[in-house]
Amino acid sequence: MPNFGFDGKKSPETLTLPMMSLREVVMFPRSIVPLFVGREASIKAIETAVADYGKQIFLVTQKSPEKEYPEADDLYELGVVSKILQMLRLPDGTIKVLFEGVARAVWDPKGSQFSYDESLADEFPQASINYIEDPLNTSVEGEALVRAVHESLEEFGKINKKVAPEAILAMSTIKDPGQLADQVMPHLKIDFARKQDVLEEMDSSKRLERAYELLLGEIEIVSIEKRVKGRVKDQMEKNQREYYLNEQSKAINKEMGREDDPQAEAKELEEQLQAKPMSEENRERVGKELKKLRTMQPSSAEYTVVRNYIDWVLDLPWDQVTNDSDVDIKEARSILDEDHFGLEKPKERILEYLAVQTLVDTMKGPILCFVGPPGVGKTSIAKSIARSMGREFLRISLGGVRDEAEIRGHRRTYVGAMPGKIIQSLKRVENNNPVICLDEVDKMSADFRGDPSAALLEVLDPEQNNAFNDHYLDLDYDLSKVFFITTANQLEGIPLPLQDRMEIIRLPGYLETEKVEIAKGYLLPKQIEQHGLKAENLKFSDNAMLDIVRYYTREAGVRNLEREIASVCRKSAMRIVEDDDRDKVIHISKQSLEKMLGVTKYSYGEREKEAQVGVCNGLAWTQLGGEMLLVEVALMPGQGKVEITGKLGDVMQESARAAISYIRARSHMLGLKPDFNTKVDVHIHVPDGATPKDGPSAGITLTTALISALLNIPVRHDLAMTGEITLRGRVLPIGGLREKLLAAHRGLIKTVLIPAENEKDLKEVPKDILKDLEIIPVMTMDEVIDKALDNGGETVLISQHNEPPLSNDLLKEEQRKPAHQ
Repeated sequence: MPNFGFDGKKSPETLTLPMMSLREVVMFPRSIVPLFVGREASIKAIETAVADYGKQIFLVTQKSPEKEYPEADDLYELGVVSKILQMLRLPDGTIKVLFEGVARAVWDPKGSQFSYDESLADEFPQASINYIEDPLNTSVEGEALVRAVHESLEEFGKINKKVAPEAILAMSTIKDPGQLADQVMPHLKIDFARKQDVLEEMDSSKRLERAYELLLGEIEIVSIEKRVKGRVKDQMEKNQREYYLNEQSKAINKEMGREDDPQAEAKELEEQLQAKPMSEENRERVGKELKKLRTMQPSSAEYTVVRNYIDWVLDLPWDQVTNDSDVDIKEARSILDEDHFGLEKPKERILEYLAVQTLVDTMKGPILCFVGPPGVGKTSIAKSIARSMGREFLRISLGGVRDEAEIRGHRRTYVGAMPGKIIQSLKRVENNNPVICLDEVDKMSADFRGDPSAALLEVLDPEQNNAFNDHYLDLDYDLSKVFFITTANQLEGIPLPLQDRMEIIRLPGYLETEKVEIAKGYLLPKQIEQHGLKAENLKFSDNAMLDIVRYYTREAGVRNLEREIASVCRKSAMRIVEDDDRDKVIHISKQSLEKMLGVTKYSYGEREKEAQVGVCNGLAWTQLGGEMLLVEVALMPGQGKVEITGKLGDVMQESARAAISYIRARSHMLGLKPDFNTKVDVHIHVPDGATPKDGPSAGITLTTALISALLNIPVRHDLAMTGEITLRGRVLPIGGLREKLLAAHRGLIKTVLIPAENEKDLKEVPKDILKDLEIIPVMTMDEVIDKALDNGGETVLISQHNEPPLSNDLLKEEQRKPAHQ
């Protein structure tokens, strides 16, 4: 047994007394406590104490109140010897007993009879105990604590009416710290474990200090409780007043013969509002609108406006989400592969997101932006993402949107105001975490009605959209769980601040082999089903499908390819119906395509048959993918005029002027006289004049064509190039290399010159393309001239110290003229 106390001492005499365990009650010396006793063993212990032990009984508290028959380890080691002052038997078999605490005591389990037997009516615990003396404390610190407790007891008595004034008065006369602590503790509403800690404190000053601390806490709690009760009472009186007025309004409506009860409708709306899991701030603001609704006549126009607003708020899915935490990554991968061929980078990004989602409880929805030409599958892959995640899919077209209210909603200042497209979509789908595809985000424009792209800044910012404020709702709505996907044909149409909030994923054009696989695996089965055919009715050869790709379509995607396949299916369906043979098999070969689809629309292999002077193959990027551009230069006698045609944009015109300046600066190395430009007129032309052309990647092409014409040296016909030029002859990097190399491969080009800084981008180019092309990185224009001009292996550039002769026939004639001219 532990030795309790610092000053307290156990008595040398050991006594045996009946023992009764207490549930959630701690007895203190010099305190009187009434208890209801119902356990058989406890009743027997009380009866024995009254009969045989001079009404003396040992009371000890259970550590676990829920145990009906506690063992020795379930009881505290220190209890209180008490005297039974009064005992009253009740009709239900229990007894009410009034106990008075006498002194602390510890009991010894080894010397005690501690057993329960329900079959024996006279069994009850008997404890072997030792009294613990509690000496008087006359220290100055103890006296100061006593005074502080007396002052707090007066305040405690004023705010707690459950404590009798006589008890407060009796405690105010106690001077000993230990006795005062024992008197105060029974009046405090604290858990029994903390009371037991105070009971076991043998140092009287420390015991009173702990009791004082608990007393101050109780005073504060009672004060708060009193204030809360006052507020609740005021609210109840207010509610009763409102109830009275509502009942009075109902009676008036009934007397006037009104069948509809607006108050009942408002009460129903209020119940729905309370059930919505929104923030208290939002609930309070909507509650104000609801109060306004109560005072309006249903026939008024404003009533309709307020009622529509409340309906919108209540219909929104504030916390309804689809559970996607158990997404199977393998199943998601198979769904993406089933719906789309290729597109490895977008698929990998989606699978990464799903993997992280399975590891964390909550994750902010990413903002992905798919950028690529039409028909490459930007919108359809967004649908597949939703299907792989098990979420709802919504598509919002932003093409041509000019009004900011389309995104952020109209302000509630007129009849007919509506929320924006985002909030409308969430109401329609009835959950708060769908996949929303914002299509054609680069086609938005601004006018006097606002800038919708600026309104999207808040929607597509993961750090802000958790409190998106729609003008119509005027409430903070959480969009962070929404998976936003945007699509665009080109980044140039998207403002830079909006680009900064999105993760850009480029979807380039498909290779010919990829298009053939997509046509056989996806497009053909789809069109066969849509045209009522069977798979056995139509047999395509590989060469036929490849010829459709090469000679009937020219696109980065597969949209036109699907149209041509649909045309073949229609003509096949007509033949089957005409022959009245549903099992007819139609073979589509390379030779039968012209009958089905007509003459070829495009040529395959666009390069020149042989090398020509002043003609150079350039590579350009367009919205439809990569294209080959022929640059032609013609020289004529003249006075140095330069004409540029072919519907070139400002950037390409500047590149042409920079090319002429570069040649003039390097004329001594090219074998040209310094004033060669004053003797001839130069005409630069890019065929297909109806198509606008612009971009910073034609500089070296224009320069090579000009040098070829001036030196009368042909350019290799099996070579193409791309890159921008500086006035010093340095080749600058370009974009869209993958698409440009696809165009070169389609044009049967063998060698491609690219800027050296773009060599790292070759990792993104398919290996099937790289194995058929010789890629030569170049850093300067001198390297381009040596590789591009077909000069029989001789070096075009000469030493800068030689006097350059004129190589053009027209310029040679100028050289023969007399010097005085």
